[in-house]
Amino acid sequence: MGLELEYIKGQTPIEEEEKEELKIKTISTRGELDEFEQANIEQAIEWSLKSNPPHGKILTVTFIKEVHKKMFSGVWDWAGEFRKTNKNIGVDKYQIEVELTKLMDDCKFWIENKTFSEDEIAIRFKHRLVKIHPFPNGNGRHSRLCADILISKGLNKKIFTWGSKNITDQGKTRTRYLKAIYEADKDNIKPLIEFART
Repeated sequence: MGLELEYIKGQTPIEEEEKEELKIKTISTRGELDEFEQANIEQAIEWSLKSNPPHGKILTVTFIKEVHKKMFSGVWDWAGEFRKTNKNIGVDKYQIEVELTKLMDDCKFWIENKTFSEDEIAIRFKHRLVKIHPFPNGNGRHSRLCADILISKGLNKKIFTWGSKNITDQGKTRTRYLKAIYEADKDNIKPLIEFART
């Protein structure tokens, strides 16, 4: 029996060839997949809290890939690898590395020139990262962890609370999060910063 998934608003569908790279072949439902991914993500969060990457390492394409690999390598063979297909969101698959490099350079500039507050730098970074959508799946969760690493390890501020609830489940908190993302798409970043700190 294959992996049958239902998607909620804001989730990117996983292609059939991407599903074939599921490491745990007994997983067949969204609930089971979420459970295994969450266990892997919790290990990645623990790693991120213990690790102390040099300031310059956080804003590299290599580190972005490493974080994704830490989050999903227990579940997916493609963890930490850029997507090979185009999705309903994100840049063209051939532009991923170019756009990530631009984002890293922009973020370094914002930090060096104090262009925005620390919170705004981390949230703008998160928003651009998820818009690029580098990986087959897990981009929202990945971009939030990367923002937490940047704000805490790179900018010496507290990690974000992200609405203080699970935003991967359908509900009011996820709806508020998606509204804030859509506002950020229109260059109104304030609601996403406020959401991240509530």
